[in-house]
Amino acid sequence: MNAPETASIRVLLADDHTLFRKGLAELLEKRGGVTVAAIAGNGTEALQLFGRESPDVVILDLNMPPDGGLEVLRELRRMKWPGPVLILTVSDAEEDLAAALQAGAQGYLLKDMEPDDVVDAVQRAVRGETVVAPALTLKLVNLLQGGGSATAAKVDALKQLTAREREILTYLAQGLSNKAIARVLDISHDTVKLHVRHILSKLNLTSRVEAAVFAVEQKAAGQNRRSQ
Repeated sequence: MNAPETASIRVLLADDHTLFRKGLAELLEKRGGVTVAAIAGNGTEALQLFGRESPDVVILDLNMPPDGGLEVLRELRRMKWPGPVLILTVSDAEEDLAAALQAGAQGYLLKDMEPDDVVDAVQRAVRGETVVAPALTLKLVNLLQGGGSATAAKVDALKQLTAREREILTYLAQGLSNKAIARVLDISHDTVKLHVRHILSKLNLTSRVEAAVFAVEQKAAGQNRRSQ
């Protein structure tokens, strides 16, 4: 099934802080071209609204009394719902990130992210990408350590990157967002996005998270070779 167009993305948002969820709902509709189909104040209400509204994306706060976002996520997966569920939280703890991904979250976002990055994450999730807050890239790498190394084909593809693309790949590995990279390099946000697309295409990767993990793996491999 084709992903919905940006203007037709229906979002269910659940957060126990009234001002935050109302502010985020307004942000999504104004900047993201989405429809906030339902807003819930807790997990129980979120599941009830989910059954009525049939959203395309579910955004859950990690810690909502009485049942947190992870329990709602697990229930949605028990229901065999395949759609993207994003955890949006203040917690940058590696164990919380691991628990969310293991429970089936397609994204893990932080509440101090730039508004445009949250909107972008929602749109990317609908396209099938896994999205993780840039600040958590290194923690994600820690979780993935031992899960496999870069293939020879990707190492060869790395040689195809331009100097600017390699520079941007390095910043991705540091966890910088596109906007932050644009500020550091004094180039436009759109130019960074174009470079990131070229990087993903050349390395045969599907998301900036994969690109960041690949870059960290390559750096570690290079350090190991020099130490031998």
